[in-house]
Amino acid sequence: MSPRKHTKKTKPGKPTKGTQNFSPPSRVLITGGAGYVGSTLAGELLREGYGVTVLDSLKFGAQGLMPYFGDARFRFVKGDVRDSRAVKEALKDVSVVVHLAGIVGFPACRKDPKGSQDINVRGTKVVVDATPKNVPVLFASTGSSYGKMIEKFCTETTPLNPLSDYARQKAEAEDIVKRHKEFVIYRFATAFGVSPRMRLDLLPNDFTYRAVKDKTLIVYEKHFMRTFIHVRDMARAFIFAIKNYRRMRGEVYNVGSNDMNYSKEDICLIIKERVDYYLHFADVGHDLDQRDYMVSYDKIHGVGFAPSVSMHQGIEELIKMSEAIEIQNPHYNA
Repeated sequence: MSPRKHTKKTKPGKPTKGTQNFSPPSRVLITGGAGYVGSTLAGELLREGYGVTVLDSLKFGAQGLMPYFGDARFRFVKGDVRDSRAVKEALKDVSVVVHLAGIVGFPACRKDPKGSQDINVRGTKVVVDATPKNVPVLFASTGSSYGKMIEKFCTETTPLNPLSDYARQKAEAEDIVKRHKEFVIYRFATAFGVSPRMRLDLLPNDFTYRAVKDKTLIVYEKHFMRTFIHVRDMARAFIFAIKNYRRMRGEVYNVGSNDMNYSKEDICLIIKERVDYYLHFADVGHDLDQRDYMVSYDKIHGVGFAPSVSMHQGIEELIKMSEAIEIQNPHYNA
C-alpha cells in the first residue's frame, strides 16, 4: 500500500488564529460553471449566500445547472471564454472570478490538441485580460503538470514536467493568470466523485462504473500513483480561498490530502471490498497517460484547508450512482 502519513491534519476549513479574512463578495463568476466542478461549486456558493454568475458554452449541456435557475441569485450567460464580449457581460457586478472553463483531461486534449490549446490557453488570456485588476482570479490548474515523478514528493516548488497536451496547456495558463497579480492558483489532485454534471473519464469514477456494470476490470501499471480529491472538496477549496483571500493571494497551492495518495491497485481493491467483480492486473501493455507522482499538501493544510471526503466515502457514492443509472451516451469529456 502507498504511504499515507506525511503531515498533521488541520481541521477542514478552519482559519488559523489571527487571520484577517477577505470580505465575502456579493457575486462570484464561474467560467465553465455547467461542468463537473462548476455545477457542484455553483450549488455550494448559493447555499453559502453568494450570488452566482455562470458563463458556459453548454458544450456538455445544462443539466448540471437545472436546480439553480429558480434561485433569484443565480445568473446564466451562454457564451465562450474566447469571446471577450460574452466574458465582459458575465463580469458585471462580479467581485471574484473562478476560472474553470476549458477542455479538461488527457484524452480530450489529445483528441483535439489545437482546439484545446485555443480554449485552455487563449481562453484564459481573454478572461484574465477582461477581468478588472482589483478582481481576484481563482484558477483551477492541475497536479498533472508534475508529470513523471522526479522527486519523492512534489511540492509547489517542484519543477513542472508536463507530459500531456492538457498538462502543458494548464502550465501555460498558470503563467497568464500570474500576470494578473490578484490570483490564487490551485493545482488539484485527480478529481473524483458524484456531481450534477457527471464524468466517467476520471479514474475512480471509471473503475467503479465498470466494476458495477461490466463486472470486469483489466488494469495496466497497477503501481502508478495518483493523488485524489472529491469534487465537493474542490468546491469547498474555492470557497475557502474566497473567505481567506488576503492571506492566500498571489500563491500556488497543491490541493488535496496527504492521506489520498493511492495507486491504481489501491483503488481497485477498495472497490472490490464492496463490489464482486473480476479484477486482472496486466503485466503487458501500458496506459497512454503516464502520470506517476505523489504530492505534498502541507502548504494548503498549513493555511487551514483539508479535504473531508475520503476515497472510501466517494466510492460508496459512486457505487450507488452506478447502480441507479444506465448510460447510453456516456458522460466522458472525450
